[in-house]
Amino acid sequence: MNIAFIDLAQQQSQIRDKIDAGLAAVLNHGAYIMGPEVGALESRLGEWTKTDHNISCSSGTDALLLALSGLELKPGQGVIVPSFTFAASAEVMPTMGATPIFAEIEADSFNLDPNKLDAALAAGKAANIDVVGIIGVGLFGQPANYDEISRFATAHDLWLIDDAAQSFGAQLNGRPVGQLADVTCTSFFPAKPLGAYGDGGAVFTSDSKIAEIIRSCRVHGMGKTKYENVRIGMTGRLDSMQAVVLNAKLDIFAEELLLRQVVADRYQKLIGDIVDTPQLQVGAKSSWAQYCIKLPKTSSRDRVIKHLGVKGIPTAIYYPIPMHRQPPYEEFPRSQCGLGVTLDLCRRVLALPSSENLTHDGFVHLIALNFSPFQSFLDCSRTEIGSGH
Repeated sequence: MNIAFIDLAQQQSQIRDKIDAGLAAVLNHGAYIMGPEVGALESRLGEWTKTDHNISCSSGTDALLLALSGLELKPGQGVIVPSFTFAASAEVMPTMGATPIFAEIEADSFNLDPNKLDAALAAGKAANIDVVGIIGVGLFGQPANYDEISRFATAHDLWLIDDAAQSFGAQLNGRPVGQLADVTCTSFFPAKPLGAYGDGGAVFTSDSKIAEIIRSCRVHGMGKTKYENVRIGMTGRLDSMQAVVLNAKLDIFAEELLLRQVVADRYQKLIGDIVDTPQLQVGAKSSWAQYCIKLPKTSSRDRVIKHLGVKGIPTAIYYPIPMHRQPPYEEFPRSQCGLGVTLDLCRRVLALPSSENLTHDGFVHLIALNFSPFQSFLDCSRTEIGSGH
């Protein structure tokens, strides 16, 4: 048995004809950058986000840079961000001369803990940093608790970005991702819930002033004409070929989200009594970018990975090292309450295959069967994996 961690080939087989036709159209009309396919994509993304401005760009990281530019982040200012995240969420601040301030997360959701934001804000102020905003991350597909985070942000006059690189298509209390923060960013990296066949991203907002700055910065700070530059910008446009792929994938995206939920439900039923499975906050719908379990504190993650690998079951670790322990980021402030939950999860988290095609052929059941002797190989004090089985 060999299971793909993310089965892009199977997904492509459903839409290959549409992709081929769309790519041929681009080759024929020759508008390779920001062609008509890009405009069509932005309109369709707006149907999901319900935001007034849906702005495509060249990557999820560039989406964050554009969002920070739109919010007019200045050198020396600080932004609160979780340490348990991918580097892009934090690296965009130093790139702009600003400072990330690392905050604690919730043990159940893996997302920012609203009750610990005050400790992060205090750390920034103690370092004499002008803290101006928060970047929340919808990790593994579930939105952060933006109702509470927004209340905190409003009370302290902070803006809020939703880094939805992994959570496009998700919802919180009936509101789609795109509606949960002042600005929302997503990534179209191939492994994301809505992924291209190269880099891509988008920024969503209903603030027209912010959108105007973002559109300008996306094309070198362009003004009313191509060769008028009114601010420092970048080159952050999406190419038409990636838009072709994304438009084709949007045709099946709603169905895929439903199937990902089926996979998550089956995991919960089959291994929920053996390991800590993902927990959704009340009112949340996840896009299930990853299905990440928490192993017992006494377990050996390396042994579990080895055992599953021998059976043809791939795994991944998101994330083995928190951002505040990465050498380039060790100097930046961190929450005054500590980051104990973050460190604990880095030792225990493990991602299992979660592609929507796992609903077929009983793949989830096959994976679960390899968890049936879990107690015998999760505990480090016991014998080597597989002995006696």
